[in-house]
Amino acid sequence: MYPRRYAVLTEGLLLGMYGKTAHGVLRFRAADVAVIIDSTLAGRRVNEVLPSIASDAPIVPDLEAALAYRPTSLLVGVATDGGRIPSALRGPIVAAARAGLEIVSGLHELIADDPEIVSAARRSGSRLWDVRVPPVDIPLFSGAAYDAAADVVLAVGSDCAVGKMTAMLEVERAARADGVRAEFLATGQTGIMIAGGGIAVDRVISDFVTGAAEQLVVQARPDSEVLLVEGQGAIFHPAYAPVTFGLLYGSAPDALVLCHRPPMQHIAGFSTSIPPLSELVREHEAILARVKPARVIAIVLDTSAFEDSAAAALLAAAERETGLPVADPVRDGGTALWRAIARALGTTEKAARRADRARTPA
Repeated sequence: MYPRRYAVLTEGLLLGMYGKTAHGVLRFRAADVAVIIDSTLAGRRVNEVLPSIASDAPIVPDLEAALAYRPTSLLVGVATDGGRIPSALRGPIVAAARAGLEIVSGLHELIADDPEIVSAARRSGSRLWDVRVPPVDIPLFSGAAYDAAADVVLAVGSDCAVGKMTAMLEVERAARADGVRAEFLATGQTGIMIAGGGIAVDRVISDFVTGAAEQLVVQARPDSEVLLVEGQGAIFHPAYAPVTFGLLYGSAPDALVLCHRPPMQHIAGFSTSIPPLSELVREHEAILARVKPARVIAIVLDTSAFEDSAAAALLAAAERETGLPVADPVRDGGTALWRAIARALGTTEKAARRADRARTPA
């Protein structure tokens, strides 16, 4: 991934859940963000309006003001329902292409299919990067992921946008700090922007989603000791469950980390209720039991809606309910979560096979 200086475009959407692409890039690639474009918050800085994100990037009202910060690229920092380009963002995208900036977008509506954006980019020499476009040669699932040497940990969740990507990135950071060769495998547009590679599995033809997940595992760096797979959707999500199941089967995980955001009780936008954590643990393990068994080894809660004392009570209650280690890696850092995962990975079937091989004379 070559060096970039991003102007992140969020116009009116930075603070809500639709701003999650911007949030992820700001949290994990803060050094790459030069400026935010959002007229509704102009004159402020990121850490003033999003206190949990340690970025002091300035927020400006328009592209003209952003150009003073010498960005190389305009990053479309929103994730909308259906992946359409919001009307308020289209003008700035075209203007940025005319100005010669690279345009980076993770939306389903491809910028490379928009005649006006393409025309502006051709005239200026601007590069267009549609992050969601998958490789053209994804194979069917073969079972090769079952033989992965590294431990494979998949994040699963009670719903979309409950911290699956963030949890795996925080664990990667903590594991590397402990000297472990951990590798984050991105399966969504924001994760790809952060990691510099991956496959947006929700853009893959359904028959090949398991194959895409498997390819991420088998093509990981050969010296990686732990592979941390970004989860998508939720098993009970009426719209997005198919992608979730593709990752569950295709990545062939050795262990799962279950993510939830209290006080959510229903799938966002639907009347579907979210089961208790203990039931979610059982359901996920049952889904995998016949194919490649894997246990839920830790719980992640996004407690950002709560004060410290209430958050601590939620973590303690979840631990009592499930009997598993529970953490909020955004509030408390990823070290405790990583070390709980590491302890659990030492008890898996794969760990036992490694121990047997180590004891067997050459």
